[in-house]
Amino acid sequence: MPQAAAATVAQHTRDGSESPESPQATGSDFAPLLKAVRGQGLLGRRTGWYAAGIAANLVALGAVVTGMVLLGDTWWNVFLALPLAILWTRTAFFGHDAGHAQITGGRKAGRIVGLVHANLLLGMNEAWWNDKHVRHHANPNHIDKDPDVGVGALVWTQKQAAQREGFARWLTRNQARLFFPMLLLEGIALKIYGFQFLRRQPVRERALSALLLTCHLALYAALLLTVMSPAKAVVFALAHHALFGLHLGMAFAPNHKGMEMPDPDGERWGHLQRQVLTSRNVRGAVLTDWFLGGLNYQIEHHLFPSMPRPHLRLAQPLVKAHCESIGMPYAETGIVESYRQALRHMHEVGEPLR
Repeated sequence: MPQAAAATVAQHTRDGSESPESPQATGSDFAPLLKAVRGQGLLGRRTGWYAAGIAANLVALGAVVTGMVLLGDTWWNVFLALPLAILWTRTAFFGHDAGHAQITGGRKAGRIVGLVHANLLLGMNEAWWNDKHVRHHANPNHIDKDPDVGVGALVWTQKQAAQREGFARWLTRNQARLFFPMLLLEGIALKIYGFQFLRRQPVRERALSALLLTCHLALYAALLLTVMSPAKAVVFALAHHALFGLHLGMAFAPNHKGMEMPDPDGERWGHLQRQVLTSRNVRGAVLTDWFLGGLNYQIEHHLFPSMPRPHLRLAQPLVKAHCESIGMPYAETGIVESYRQALRHMHEVGEPLR
């Protein structure tokens, strides 16, 4: 993690929000909720839970790789791209949690976990991810400060859409229907973004990140080309990264798209308002928690980023009750409806161009 991002994390974590001593936390609507959550020990570490989960995921990854080796040079091997993509998404979830200091309180240990899961196992630069993600958490859905709603392949406001020209204008007109197909490219894009970010890292961090990213590519290519022919290897890699990007995108898409977007020129929101009004939870049981990696408790995660994943569902009743007591909307919907709302927002953004 770059030093600037690490400093930001230190400022916003520990209790998973702004520093408790900050004016926005003390004496605010958030302070009673923070006290209640702390009182139930929900900000404490769950190192054993994470150790077991990481070990199980690594064993499962090893089992899939073993299956690939045993199957050998056959097109049947391409079907293993699906379980491998699913397990890569689990790996990304652990990397995400490590970046939020959920797994361990020590920054060095957390970074090691992040480097292994992101750079080595996924080929995704954890420094790039953390830099972008910290800025997103600080100002979710803020058009000037949240990189997740900046202008890219997709746009998120009609003002952004009005400035599009040429192919980008056509893309914006059709972005709702193209959203899920575009996610198929995300697995490859994540690798590209990571290599591009290397130039922004300090020399020592850059060297380590580059080494691990290169090791990932070398090991991945060696596995595929040793097990199967070049043609099958290319098809496997494309299918694997497409499924990985789709799964990861489906986990992040419901969280903020179509929710409130703060007015850059308006009143500055406090921590509770800024995190709750811009986030959407997804209802479900154990399967939903597993599929979305705990990100379905997006409101709780944004209020308390360093809260361990298994504690988010325990904090939800406290957060919902607190929001109800102060009259603050608390958005929660089913998974299908969450995608529908996100796509509806993207469709409305492109409406003036049609």
